[in-house]
Amino acid sequence: MFLKTDGLVVRQVNYKDNDQILTVLTKEHGLMTLKARGVRSRSSRLKGACQLLAYSEFTVFENRGFHTIDEANAIQMFPELRTDIELLSLASYFTQVAEVLSQEDMPNPELLSLTLNAFYALCRRLCMPELVKAAFELRAACLGGYTPELSGCAVCGNPEPDRFDVRGGILCCASCSAGEGLRLPVSPGSLAAMRYLVSCDAKRLFSFRLEGRAVKELCDLAETYLQTQLERGFYTLDFYKSLLMS
Repeated sequence: MFLKTDGLVVRQVNYKDNDQILTVLTKEHGLMTLKARGVRSRSSRLKGACQLLAYSEFTVFENRGFHTIDEANAIQMFPELRTDIELLSLASYFTQVAEVLSQEDMPNPELLSLTLNAFYALCRRLCMPELVKAAFELRAACLGGYTPELSGCAVCGNPEPDRFDVRGGILCCASCSAGEGLRLPVSPGSLAAMRYLVSCDAKRLFSFRLEGRAVKELCDLAETYLQTQLERGFYTLDFYKSLLMS
């Protein structure tokens, strides 16, 4: 049986002499594991569309639960990412997060759309890369079921508290006791940005602006919150941050 699906290549593993096993995030089927026969040979017609970070249309032959690519046509290759090592590493981090938050046979079209839109924002420089990263992290956390409660202090109800508990996903005042947890400072500017990012229309996610110390504050909050909720780090993020320090 043949099926067609559009998907983003989020992982490649070499197999045998010239084959690869691809992990592809699709709109209709969630994560799919696809075998790309001969894709590593120079003459392969599948090579371009099966590259990491390629968004492609796949025609797949399904037999007894195994999926083999019959045809693949690139829809978007995001060439701007491939010529900038920092943007490429950041996009790779986004794909790793998307893969962690996805499952086979569990469609999550919003997460796929978020990842593709984040790529587009990086390519078109819609805002600073660090703000694209923070927006992606917070929205991905929400799509993964970890939406923070940002209406006000969880203890006294103050609408403008100055701490965010990254484990509980709640706001609190420095003077309030809201149980144990890592509480990071949150200024009015970064709090307004967080509220915008978790609730705005997806098409406007990367259209916000932020300046001054609120930028670093938001970036620290978003990164720490996502990693705390997922209880893991990301080697792609470590590599991206090492580039910024070099």
